[in-house]
Amino acid sequence: MVSDAPALLSRRGLLRAATAGMALAVVRLALPSVTWASRLPDGRVSLYNLHTDERLSVTYRDESGAYDQDALNALNHFLRCHHTNETTTMDVQLIEFINLVQKRVGGRREVHIVSGYRSPEYNEQLIRMGTRAARHSYHVSGQAVDVQIPGVPLRTLREVALRLGCGGVGYYPRGKFVHLDSGPFRHCYRPVLAVPFSFTALVSASPDRLLSVYRSGHLPA
Repeated sequence: MVSDAPALLSRRGLLRAATAGMALAVVRLALPSVTWASRLPDGRVSLYNLHTDERLSVTYRDESGAYDQDALNALNHFLRCHHTNETTTMDVQLIEFINLVQKRVGGRREVHIVSGYRSPEYNEQLIRMGTRAARHSYHVSGQAVDVQIPGVPLRTLREVALRLGCGGVGYYPRGKFVHLDSGPFRHCYRPVLAVPFSFTALVSASPDRLLSVYRSGHLPA
């Protein structure tokens, strides 16, 4: 089920959520329920790490909605801090966000990871270097990635992520990446469409409505 594995770099942390009170109704680091997970598209992602030249294609959730801990561990390793080689437990909600975006833009297109987990040590180093790294970056808590998908314009990638509304979205055309995180819904660039949405909506949504999330971008009511 798991092929290859390992890691990541990073660069900045998206601004903290200013949208108070709009927290995701999911507990960080706790696996979502099988009922919840079974309503999502197939749990397979294909990733490429730009800094380690590693690839990982893995099925982390089966058709019944059960999560594969070995696959999640492989993802943790793949998204490790490239600078210190440290790993953390990546937020499953973030993995699901990546999956939804990947499915929405073409399903089999490989997601290129520009930045994943960032160790506190490396984050502090970036701050001292004067980069745009936030002291309380979601990268440090294993809740953020910066991505690009070859063949998909950054604007399109950003709009798809915003339409899903599953967390924070940052648009960085100069850095050639889009930031995704599992924090509260917010954005740091003017969106075409932005509708606050939490994973709670997926729990009560019918399978047909869930399909609309990643196929048409329409959010479940």
